[in-house]
Amino acid sequence: MNRLDESIFISIAAYRDPQLVPTVLNCIEKAGNPERLRFGICWQRDKEEAVLPFREDPRFRILEVSWQESKGACWARAEIMKLWQGEDWFLQLDSHCRFANGWDEMLLRAAADTGSEKPVLSTYPAPFTPGENEILTDGPLQVAFRAFTADGIPQLRPQPLPEHHKTRHPLRARFLSAGFLFTCGRFAQDVPYDPELYFMGEEPAMSVRAFTHGYDLFHPTETILWHDYGRQNARKHWGDHTGNDAIVLPWHKLDETSRRKVQGLLSGEPVGNFGLGPMRTLEEYESYAGLSFRERKAQQYTLRGEEPPNPKTPVNWTDAVRPWIVKIVFSRAQLPQGALDDPMLWFVGIQDSQGFEVYQQNLMPEEIQPLNGDGDELAVVCEFSSETAPLSWLLWPLSRSQGWLQKIQGQFQDGDIAILNEDDGEKEGSPVPHSSRSLA
Repeated sequence: MNRLDESIFISIAAYRDPQLVPTVLNCIEKAGNPERLRFGICWQRDKEEAVLPFREDPRFRILEVSWQESKGACWARAEIMKLWQGEDWFLQLDSHCRFANGWDEMLLRAAADTGSEKPVLSTYPAPFTPGENEILTDGPLQVAFRAFTADGIPQLRPQPLPEHHKTRHPLRARFLSAGFLFTCGRFAQDVPYDPELYFMGEEPAMSVRAFTHGYDLFHPTETILWHDYGRQNARKHWGDHTGNDAIVLPWHKLDETSRRKVQGLLSGEPVGNFGLGPMRTLEEYESYAGLSFRERKAQQYTLRGEEPPNPKTPVNWTDAVRPWIVKIVFSRAQLPQGALDDPMLWFVGIQDSQGFEVYQQNLMPEEIQPLNGDGDELAVVCEFSSETAPLSWLLWPLSRSQGWLQKIQGQFQDGDIAILNEDDGEKEGSPVPHSSRSLA
């Protein structure tokens, strides 16, 4: 088929989002061939919010749903997949995006460059700030593993692509991003969204399902899409669905069901019609990604964000991954001016002796607030797993009014590091308080 004739079905789940219309208009405007586009939109809106201006355009298939009846983004994405009508390609987006010129040709070219019959091109898009003078931040990103949650669900994070990969063919990936997912059209039939997923675990679950259904995961190596991550005043599903009589279920009930299903899927248990595929096994994915879902551990190669598949390792590789507890100690005088005034977040990074980052976390304002005391010595306590010992740390405050402030860096001292003995729950080495991301 001539590439000019290939159609693209675009799935957009929009929850009370004023950026939906600008996103669609920008998508059409920046496409090399707008006539190839077909849109499936689940518009979850209030009765006072405007109807969409695309209702008479034959390229659009629109589901309008009262926001009270919404069950979240994954439910909406599952409904949109039912609108697919055999288009050649499938593109899933969030409703607050901007596009590069000729984005459709860029994606089709990248898909061909993978050499895969069933490619998935996906990543966390670069950030942008909407407004009259929109700011687009360049630089392709990848979806990297961060840590396991307490209930065993992988947490993911954006990470810049290594410099030596930025001009190469698409980079193999461990995970896909739900807000930017481009693949073959039949993905809508092969890997349909589970409407009972909610938020946490959506992307790891879809990554494993896509992989075991025979799809190959890749990151594009050029910036194709931008995403508004700020959205400070935007309505959120979990902010509206808190338990009143007007809604179907409160968000925390939806989240509980979702987490149980993700846990079951990653344990290899049957989960109905939305389980693993027949082409590859869960164990093959773990070997490819360098993860152990049962033991909730990751290889160092994975933590560094190196390109999969992971190098072959001994069967007992998880024995080398130890649970660490560290205390980052610094003085109030070391904080840059404004660090405690209006914090958006503090980035925390921990490195080993080779300079590789073995842990990172964003501390949010409610976790930073306890530092507003009278004492001069302050501490951040972190727990994580790593094959190598932590040596140094970095704190980087982000202020709402001033942006990124000066970094604070240091090395761990005697008494700041301990290893948790997994057999009996006690610590080896120097004792520090056992608390996840606690502050003292």
